[in-house]
Amino acid sequence: MGLLRGMARTAVVAGTATAVSGRVQRRQANKFAEKDAATAAKQQEAYDAQMAQQQPPPPAYQEPVYQQPPPPPPAAAPAPAGGITDDAIQQLKELGALKEQGILTEEEFVAQKAKILGT
Repeated sequence: MGLLRGMARTAVVAGTATAVSGRVQRRQANKFAEKDAATAAKQQEAYDAQMAQQQPPPPAYQEPVYQQPPPPPPAAAPAPAGGITDDAIQQLKELGALKEQGILTEEEFVAQKAKILGT
């Protein structure tokens, strides 16, 4: 009988200690969260004030200056002797991975593969 009473008392003490510890931990977490939020708000206000001081006034309307369009990019380099570029190989690997994951259907895979290979 004494052993059972001792075990029950130990269980009650342990349960109470756990509950108190949990309550203290939650209270401290809330307190620190409030401090962090206040600090973040102060930092954001200081940053906004600094950015407002650094921002130049908007310029007055100016007539746009039209420029010649840039020349077209040079033609793509011819395909290597093997007939397929490294870029095309990489694209085909990515397509294969998408198909394996079930993202692409067989028809979509075949259509994209033909587009990459130019057939």
